Amino acid sequence: MFKDGEAQPVFDPKDVVKESLWVRAPVDSDRDGKDDEVYTEVVRPRATERGLKVPVVYMVSPYFSGGNDVPNHNVDVELYVPDKRNGRLLKSSADERITAALGPNPITSARYEAYFISRGYAVVYAESLGTGKSTGCPTTGDVNETIGARVVVDWLNGRASARTATGEAIKATWSTGKTGMMGVSYNGTLPNAVASTGVRGLEAIVPIAAISSWYDYYRADGAVVAPGTFQGEDADVLAEYVYTRADREICKPIIAEIAKDQDRITGDYNRFWDKRNYLNDARKVRAAVLAVHGLNDWNVKMTHVEQWYSALKKVGVPRKIWLHQSGHTDPDTLRSAEWRRTLNRWFTQYLWGHRNGVDKEPKATLQREDKTWVDEKDWPAPGTSDVRLRLSAGGTTKGGLAVLPGRGVEKLTDDATKTAESLIDQATSPHRLSYASQPARKPVRLSGKSTAQLRLAFDRPAANVTTLLVDRAPDGTSHVITRGSTDPQNRDRPDRTSPIKPGKFYDVDVPIVPDDYVLQAGHRLEFVLISSDYDYTLRPKPGAGLSLDLARSSVELPIVGGWHTVFQAF
Repeated sequence: MFKDGEAQPVFDPKDVVKESLWVRAPVDSDRDGKDDEVYTEVVRPRATERGLKVPVVYMVSPYFSGGNDVPNHNVDVELYVPDKRNGRLLKSSADERITAALGPNPITSARYEAYFISRGYAVVYAESLGTGKSTGCPTTGDVNETIGARVVVDWLNGRASARTATGEAIKATWSTGKTGMMGVSYNGTLPNAVASTGVRGLEAIVPIAAISSWYDYYRADGAVVAPGTFQGEDADVLAEYVYTRADREICKPIIAEIAKDQDRITGDYNRFWDKRNYLNDARKVRAAVLAVHGLNDWNVKMTHVEQWYSALKKVGVPRKIWLHQSGHTDPDTLRSAEWRRTLNRWFTQYLWGHRNGVDKEPKATLQREDKTWVDEKDWPAPGTSDVRLRLSAGGTTKGGLAVLPGRGVEKLTDDATKTAESLIDQATSPHRLSYASQPARKPVRLSGKSTAQLRLAFDRPAANVTTLLVDRAPDGTSHVITRGSTDPQNRDRPDRTSPIKPGKFYDVDVPIVPDDYVLQAGHRLEFVLISSDYDYTLRPKPGAGLSLDLARSSVELPIVGGWHTVFQAF
C-alpha cells in the first residue's frame, strides 16, 4: 500500500522468516586456496512464503561482531624529509603505538528493521570479510572487501551461490532482485564501494557519514592526519580492530602488508590508496544515491560527501544530498520526521518502483543552524561563487581579512602541544597568525569548499600547515567553522614528496574541508594559520618556523551571492 508517495506499514514486523547462510565470494582474501564466504542473515515478511516477492534493504558491516582492543600509532613524532644521500626516506618511530582505537563509530542497524519489514521489504545483514562468521580478511576498503559486500547483491539476483550451515544450497527466490544499501560510517562506506562497481540490481544506496576515498580519511594532501577523536588511527589499526573471525592467525600477514603499504612515512598518495578511492569509478554507479552527512562531522569529514556528490553530478547519477547539523551519527537519532519521510520516499520509488516524483524534487535538503529544514535546487547552494579575500598585517594579534592585499612577511613558530582552539582564543600568540573581517552587516553564507592559497617559507625541511575558518561572535567567543591541513612537501601533487629548501618561499595551496555555514550579522569571519593541529596532525617537537608573504597569500571562499554579498556585508 502506498500513500502520498510512501510505502505504508501494512505487514506485521514480528511475522517474519529468518534465515542464516553463507554467500560464496569469487575472491580469496585470506589466501587459503578457497573462495571466501560472507555470513548473511535474512529477515523477510512471512508473506514471501506464499509467493510474494519483495525488494531488499541490505546492510553490511565489519562491526556486527564487535571489535578488538587495538593500540593506535604514536603521533608524537618528527616529520619526515628525503635523505639526500641515497634518495630514500629517513626511517621513523611511527610504528610505536599508544591508546586504544575504536575506528569509525559503529551504528546499530536494528532500529530500521521493523520499519522496513512493516512496509514489505526484506532486510538482509552481512558481515564483512574477516569479521564474525565470514571468512577472508579485513582489508580496509580495498577491492576484495568490495567484492565481499557486492556478492550478496549478486545472490539476491540469482548470480551467486550460497549455502546453509548444513551445506544445503539456498536461493533468494522470494526477492525481486531490487536492492537498496544503507548504513552509517564504515557501514555507509560499503554502499559507496559496491555502487562504484556498477553491479546490476543495486537500485539505490543511502550512504550516511560515508567515506568516498580512504586516502582522504587518513591523509590530507600528503599530511598524515586522523579522523576526529581517533588520533593515531590508520588503515592497519582499523583492519586489526574489525578482525573478529575465529581464526586469529591467518590474516596477520595481510594486515602487516597494509601497515607497510599505507605509508605513514611520506603520506603520499600511492597505489594502495588508489585502490580505495571510489571516486575513480563514479561513472559506473547505476544506483540512485541519497547522500547524507552531518555538517559537524569531524570523523568522516564533509570532504567525502562533497567530492562524492560532485562526481555523481558530473556523470548524471540520480542523486540527492541531505545535510544535518549534527556530527558523526545516524540522522534517525535526531528523531526527525523529515528524515524518515525522505528515506521512505527514496526507497519507495527506487525499490518498489512506485513513481512518487522524488527524482523531480529539490536535490538538496539542509538543516540550518536554528534546526529548521530548507529545500534547495542543488548543493552547493545556487548563486554561490568563489570570492578571494586578502590578508593584512597584524596576524600575531589580529590582522585584517578584506578585499585588498596586505604587505610584508609575518611569522609563527609551531607548537604542537597546544590545541588549535586554545591558540585561536589567545589575544596574541607567536604560534598562530589570525586575520579577521569587519563585523558582518548582514548574514553571510558559505556553501561548498574553500581553499587557502599561501606563499610560505620554512626554516626546516619539513612542517605541517593547517588553516582554520573561525566565527568570532561579538562577545569574543569563537567557533571553528572548518579546517584544512597539508604537507608542503606535497605542494605540487599528493603522490610525490618534493624537498623543501629552508628559507625559500613556495606557493602552497591548502584545501579546506567543505561546509555550509551562515555567519550571522555582527560576527567576524577569521582566517587562522597554524602549523601542527594537536587533534589531527602528527605532532613534532615545537620550534619549526613558518613565514607568510601577505601580498601573495589569500583565501578563496564559496559565498552565496558572491562579491555582491561581500560588498554588502563587509
